[in-house]
Amino acid sequence: MYNIPAVRIGIVAVSRDCFPESLAVNRRKALVQSYVRQFGGEDIYECPVCIVESELHMQAALADIKKAGCNALCVYLGNFGPEIAETMLAEKFDGPVMFCAAAEENISVLSSDRGDAYCGMLNASYNLKLRGVRAYIPEYPVGNADFCASLIHGFVPIARAIVGLKNLKIITFGPRPSNFFACNAPIQQLYNLGVEIEENSELDLFESFNKHEGDSRISAVVNNMTEELGAGNSRPDILARLARYELTILDWAASHKGSRKYVAIAGKCWPAFQTQFGFVPCYVNSRLTGMGLPVSCEVDVYGALSEYIGACVSGESVTLLDINNTLPEELYREGIEGKFGYKLTDTFMGFHCGNTCSKRLINPVMRNQKIMARSLPEEVTFGTLEGDIAPGNITLYRLQSTADNRLLSYVAEGEVLPVRTHSFGSIGVFAVPEMGRFYRHVLIENGFPHHGAVAFGRYGREIYEVFRYLGAEKIDYNRPANLPYDGENPFRA
Repeated sequence: MYNIPAVRIGIVAVSRDCFPESLAVNRRKALVQSYVRQFGGEDIYECPVCIVESELHMQAALADIKKAGCNALCVYLGNFGPEIAETMLAEKFDGPVMFCAAAEENISVLSSDRGDAYCGMLNASYNLKLRGVRAYIPEYPVGNADFCASLIHGFVPIARAIVGLKNLKIITFGPRPSNFFACNAPIQQLYNLGVEIEENSELDLFESFNKHEGDSRISAVVNNMTEELGAGNSRPDILARLARYELTILDWAASHKGSRKYVAIAGKCWPAFQTQFGFVPCYVNSRLTGMGLPVSCEVDVYGALSEYIGACVSGESVTLLDINNTLPEELYREGIEGKFGYKLTDTFMGFHCGNTCSKRLINPVMRNQKIMARSLPEEVTFGTLEGDIAPGNITLYRLQSTADNRLLSYVAEGEVLPVRTHSFGSIGVFAVPEMGRFYRHVLIENGFPHHGAVAFGRYGREIYEVFRYLGAEKIDYNRPANLPYDGENPFRA
């Protein structure tokens, strides 16, 4: 996938000057060797310049990892560590930072070569707070070489998202449709996160689309679409227009990203879009998202932001769906009850018109958008991609600015069940433990919009840590039945 950063983590070992420097040197070497053995060495760099004991060492190490092209940093406490120099390194480094520390290897080190990094992590965390520096500290940040190598590897997807956001521009085409204030949110938090935004008119997009008429690249894109759709290519006659639109978006993203490296799109897809462009953009949006360029519907800026985070974390395509409708009891009884351990209220259908990558759908077919066809000529509503979403694990999540500019978020893990939907659009039967309570006390209580981002896999840990690193005021999740939400009535039935 393009449009997603590659991460290279500089590993810098630190040492307190009253401890043997050899402890930090040897432990760093063992750590790097373990990482290479377990995960390969492509995404790490061992800083050989010095063990950081002072501010001058810090400057030398910082210059070295920058020269080596590192865009993320692991500060490794080989012993107690110098709280000033090590946290100053984190402060000066322009990118995501993690801290971890070495455990004592065996009994023999306790007599004279004890490192005390367990203690040093406390001082480091305190000094980070004094400096107001955010850093990723794993749930348990102290261990042997193999354990710390796994911690660093677990930092890679988190760092990838942080690096991506620092270099992201969200491009919008609006204004948003009438009656969709739910997707509106203040953009101040984007700037607080370091994300740039460019707002455009749908008319600007239409002008660019018209200028792409006769583009020599259209035929190649049509061939690619034809191959992708296979038997699901119900309207080959509109593929040229869809291909022209895809090239319009890709060219706009390339020419408008400016100083930024990465782009996400928040587009307007109805109601005037169909009558003017002559199709719906859903299938193209699904293809772009599959490439690593997320496109949200209804000018949902924070939906696009959330999608991009999931794409960076997973390294794969994501989608944005309406948390849409309940399952009929008949369907629950036939397909779920007694087969899966979910209550009816744990289930719902996630739906959107057709924006989900074809690789995530069972037998995808390009059709017309039934909802739009209720009020528009059917002929201009073709271009959506329909199919049941393939079963498997998912993570449902969102990062959102509230109307009063608070940064809230949620993460919940669940699955798409292998149950036929009997419905239309890109749609699946979703199950999230205690979804009913989560729906009421997180989504409704906090005023989250109807769009939820979906990553295909269990990525709750990584996305939660990204939200924490970004400073989200709240990170809600689907709490088990024995853990009530704030404000949840304890006398509920």
